[in-house]
Amino acid sequence: MAVHKVYRFYAQLKDYSPKIWRRFEVNGNKTMAEFGYILMTLFEMKACHLFSFTYDFGEEFIEDLHRKMTDEEIDSLFSKDDLMDLIKPWRFELRDDDVEDSADDIEWRDASRYRIKDIGAGSLYFEYDYGDGWQVDLTLENCEMTEISASVLPRVLEGQGFGIIEDCGGPDGLAAIAKAYQKKSGSEYEEYREWLGIDDLDLTRFDIEDMNFRLKKLPRIFKESYEYHYEPTQRSIDLIERKYKNG
Repeated sequence: MAVHKVYRFYAQLKDYSPKIWRRFEVNGNKTMAEFGYILMTLFEMKACHLFSFTYDFGEEFIEDLHRKMTDEEIDSLFSKDDLMDLIKPWRFELRDDDVEDSADDIEWRDASRYRIKDIGAGSLYFEYDYGDGWQVDLTLENCEMTEISASVLPRVLEGQGFGIIEDCGGPDGLAAIAKAYQKKSGSEYEEYREWLGIDDLDLTRFDIEDMNFRLKKLPRIFKESYEYHYEPTQRSIDLIERKYKNG
């Protein structure tokens, strides 16, 4: 059995209560784009929108410099502008005609070329659907070389909450849907029921067995869509929509 660099992350959907979170493990050899497809699967995103990671290592970098060097040594090596350039946050994204050039205070990186193992300590968060504004905050809990079959990863260890609903308007829209389905009456409930095509929806539930099944299937489908621009097959659509639950 091969040895792999295994990363364990805690991920939480931002600005939504009750908390929707996952604790999961992933092979550090995955690209940042592949990492994005894993997070989409974990939070019920259906690969319909643009996504990116922002990685800010500035504070850790400065602290590390001060541990190793005096202020005079730092000043002799870096001008203020040079230092600011060095600590610019990195934005991992797939280049697209609709993606504008990065702002001056951010360094753009190709998400399909950089790997999880290329990043270290620092603040990391994932964004999906810039209109609805979904954000998942990530905390690296552990990273170690582990003797494990690559086929086991990624895997979710625990979690809470269902995930997002596409195109619902972000966290506020998701909260409105949850409230309507808890009430199960009124015009808002009827509108959501007609739109989603379901009578019952429990956004607090989390099926870990089903999620680990989906983690072995959906990231590949999402990669083919984003990176190779393949149209999903009906079988792929059925997997995403959980049609296998109807059998």
